[in-house]
Amino acid sequence: MTTAKLLLIDDDRELGEMLTEYLEAEHLDVAHRLSGEDGIDALKDGDYQLVILDIMLPGMNGLDVLKEIRAVSNVPTIMLTAKGDDIDRIVGLELGADDYLSKPFNPRELLARIKAILRRGTAETPSQRLEAGEVSIDLKAQSVKAGKTTLKLTGSEFDILVCLAESPGTVLSKDELTQRALGRKHMPYDRSLDTHMSNLRKKLADAGVKSPTIQNRRGVGYSLLVED
Repeated sequence: MTTAKLLLIDDDRELGEMLTEYLEAEHLDVAHRLSGEDGIDALKDGDYQLVILDIMLPGMNGLDVLKEIRAVSNVPTIMLTAKGDDIDRIVGLELGADDYLSKPFNPRELLARIKAILRRGTAETPSQRLEAGEVSIDLKAQSVKAGKTTLKLTGSEFDILVCLAESPGTVLSKDELTQRALGRKHMPYDRSLDTHMSNLRKKLADAGVKSPTIQNRRGVGYSLLVED
């Protein structure tokens, strides 16, 4: 069995040791770093499948670390935030985080989020490519092209786009999209999906994509509209 390598960046040594022990008992290989600078160095030197990143770090904070990570890598990233810090969560998602978890949290919840993200790269699909207007989605390579431009999407943005492209014109509820793309239930006041959608729309617009467009049915969900 292949063991996934995770990078935990958190200055809480005791929490880090507890999470490392818990996750390694679940057959995950965890490297723990206590600062953002050390975390970035570790990421450059190692092949990690996922990063767990605390926002409240000494020196270089987690949001700045995420900016550095996204400049060189699309590795899936889960942000750890203080309870009630909605702004930090939204900014983290806007900067390219795939998910977030508020402290304090149950390690089982973190494990569930990790497994949901890791399953993305191993799920088999009968088709290798999806076409939607000017956008071409390579499911095997997990890449998206708009014409000749390759879009730089996070794992969550990619999975959301795939869900929409599999059923163009069909309105998918937030509950369904959150479950299928993010691997968890949609909770009241959870803005994760909306923020990912906003990022995805911006990236499509910046690439000059006129079709498809992401439509929001207020109170219902989202759909992908493909112009003829």
